[in-house]
Amino acid sequence: MNDPVLETRDLSIRFGGLVAVDKVSLTVQRSEILGIIGPNGAGKSTLLNLISGIYQATEGDVLLEGQSIAGQPAHRIVKKGIARTFQSSRLFNDLTVLDNVIIGMHTRTDTGVLEALLMPGRAKRKLEAAAEKAGALLNAISKDLYARRGTLAGALPQADRRRLEIARALASEPKLIMLDEPSSGMDDRDTDALMEDVRRITQERAGISFLIIEHDMRLVSSLPDRVVVIDYGRKIADGQFADIRRMPDVQEAYLGQKV
Repeated sequence: MNDPVLETRDLSIRFGGLVAVDKVSLTVQRSEILGIIGPNGAGKSTLLNLISGIYQATEGDVLLEGQSIAGQPAHRIVKKGIARTFQSSRLFNDLTVLDNVIIGMHTRTDTGVLEALLMPGRAKRKLEAAAEKAGALLNAISKDLYARRGTLAGALPQADRRRLEIARALASEPKLIMLDEPSSGMDDRDTDALMEDVRRITQERAGISFLIIEHDMRLVSSLPDRVVVIDYGRKIADGQFADIRRMPDVQEAYLGQKV
């Protein structure tokens, strides 16, 4: 398999004298699930912030389907095809489940304030079409979420909030979805359901890839096709989890000693 949807090349960022990400090069293949693991403070979330345009790199490049997107603002990168979730929920708690998914479509719609004022009928039809599309997406991801599409997002339990965040990310029609610790706060049953959701999305929606930061070793050992290990901002391993877990540098990063 050699069809990268995402590449980073010697990607680095410094905050004063601190090198938070240090010349990280990696690839995510089309339809691949790539896991990123490492100790707390290793630079994993910072790496996602660089890829998604929240931070601007000090050095290096980011390529989406072979085209550089380094230095572009976050909203443009979303429109080009990279969506993400965060460690803490970024849902609009006072809006409904359906409205949250509709908001995820904003990069794929062209209705503006002027059109809404001058052509309200046309704007209304576009909104109705967006609501229908959002409902179909919710139904495909979770029939339970679809049944609760009129519920306020803030009233959802943690597992469903995570599921809704993934649905909202899918609404932007991405090529790559980046998940930052998606199983945080979940029990084993909810984590298993999350893994099944991700597998099903890659199977049913051709070409979508995932890049997942995770600490839950149950998830890391069974979901990703490949795993990258980050420590002190540097990539120290890249391969199948069964292989890299035996590497002395990886064991030292997690256990504090080589075994």
